[in-house]
Amino acid sequence: MLRTHTCNELRIDHIGNKVRLSGWVDTIRDHGGVKFIDLRDHSGITQIVFHDESMLDGINREAVISVCGTVLKRDEETVNPKLDTGLIEVHVDSIELLGPCRNMLPFDIGESTSTREDVRLKYRYLDLRNPAIHKNIILRSKIISYLRSQMEQLGFLEIQTPILTVSSPEGARDYLVPSRKHKGKFYALPQAPQQFKQLLMVSGFDKYFQIAPCFRDEDARQDRSPGEFYQLDFEMAFAEQEDVLQVAETVLYNTFKEFSGKRVSPAPFRRLTYAESMLHYGTDKPDLRNPLIICDLTEFFSDVEFPAFRGKPVRGIVANCAGRSRSFFEHSLKFALSIGMKGLGYITLNNGVFKGPIEKFLSDEKKQYLIDTLGIKDNETLFFISDASGSVDSFAGQIRQWLGETLEIVDNDSFEFCFIVDFPMYEYDQETKKIKFTHNPFSMPQGGLDALENSDPLSILAYQYDIVCNGVELSSGAVRNHSPAIMKKAFEIAGYSEEELEKRFGALYTAFQYGAPPHAGMAPGIDRMVMLLADEETIRDVIAFPLNGNAQDLLLGAPGEVSEQQLREVHIKLR
Repeated sequence: MLRTHTCNELRIDHIGNKVRLSGWVDTIRDHGGVKFIDLRDHSGITQIVFHDESMLDGINREAVISVCGTVLKRDEETVNPKLDTGLIEVHVDSIELLGPCRNMLPFDIGESTSTREDVRLKYRYLDLRNPAIHKNIILRSKIISYLRSQMEQLGFLEIQTPILTVSSPEGARDYLVPSRKHKGKFYALPQAPQQFKQLLMVSGFDKYFQIAPCFRDEDARQDRSPGEFYQLDFEMAFAEQEDVLQVAETVLYNTFKEFSGKRVSPAPFRRLTYAESMLHYGTDKPDLRNPLIICDLTEFFSDVEFPAFRGKPVRGIVANCAGRSRSFFEHSLKFALSIGMKGLGYITLNNGVFKGPIEKFLSDEKKQYLIDTLGIKDNETLFFISDASGSVDSFAGQIRQWLGETLEIVDNDSFEFCFIVDFPMYEYDQETKKIKFTHNPFSMPQGGLDALENSDPLSILAYQYDIVCNGVELSSGAVRNHSPAIMKKAFEIAGYSEEELEKRFGALYTAFQYGAPPHAGMAPGIDRMVMLLADEETIRDVIAFPLNGNAQDLLLGAPGEVSEQQLREVHIKLR
């Protein structure tokens, strides 16, 4: 028998019992005649005591051992309140070396998160021994199990969809898989189970979900893993937008309450239109923990003779900067310049009088108007952001974020959720000079076929929605387009002929002609949920074996070269 207990199982009521523990040697301490080992396994750490030092000959840190001994109560002065097993220790009778370890480790296990990421990922099996990272993977497992139970309680049926599918234009580059049997043809790994889950609705299934792997050849970010990610994918037949949002609210609120001690915004989550979010927060992923709100001052400045703002949209942000030195404002300008702005204006109200570079351009009436309409109080500063219409909101959003963090007014002890709704159906692509889908091409336009035929495409809104938590987009979703006529016209506006539509999305387009129910869904990202709940800054710390920022698996060496024979089998010749 290799063990009778795990390390963290041992408690006071085990005192006097003979036990066998197995695990890794975390530390070795020599107290002169007595040696101590902190033994670590999957569950935690227990202190092991050796009265015969020779037992540890040939044993070093990270070796795997099995020990047999008696559980005793620690002396009062040696109690360790930081350990769950800090009241007891095991005095060893025998030891067995199960797996020796090299003397030189590439990094200290307990300090692995301070090591260069490329080294951590090359020796990921060692990095995962770090209790902090190990805990993240355990948390991930528990969250996924909880999500499954939540969906099942709500009547959803788990169904798996294919990994080998066909390439489709869904916004990112596909990963292609060459076919051996069909020369010159390729499978694609699914960017999402989009078409399959809609086909399941046409097939008569009422509520589908799965923990879906998705594959997109995208560049890495702090909250995005290149290559592979997982989402809680779900779809509902005979459902409207509000039905989907209520399911998301229920599942996400319960999950975040279950796995965090932070305050979670209660349902119903705030609903912000895309236009409202861009105007008041400067982004479609607003962090509502930051209380600062952006206001539109374009009309206010329409009759103010200030050359820098002439003919441009203007945004304002009121913030309490009381007690801030001149260097604070110098740093704010430096940040503005670093993100591409040409400057950052501001005025501060002191004892009822505005002071600042722009103050002299404003009449007394204009100043009073700002105080009255924006509610500016003494010692508060009004920052001005002005630029071209295509960039002013983004700049204002970044200034808002910088102010929130620098002024330390972001509530870091809460999870603030919101839905972003009413996304534009289309947008103008400056590179191709053509109209393209803004969001999901399978979305239902608001106003249906009439809107597509009689409205400016850039004015059409879609039944599309995102869910955002603390400035992180967790999910996107939509009420789906289930009408062949609407689908045909929607894709036609985006430049797809009916022939191309049938070629690219033939199964879906044809299926809708055999009686398709209205349906809707969304897909919250699991990796990002775990990242937030684990309070980690990078998504790679909550994935067991992630690719690095350059889309490489440093542990196994992917992507790697293959043999000439393998290339010939799939009819590929490298240029």
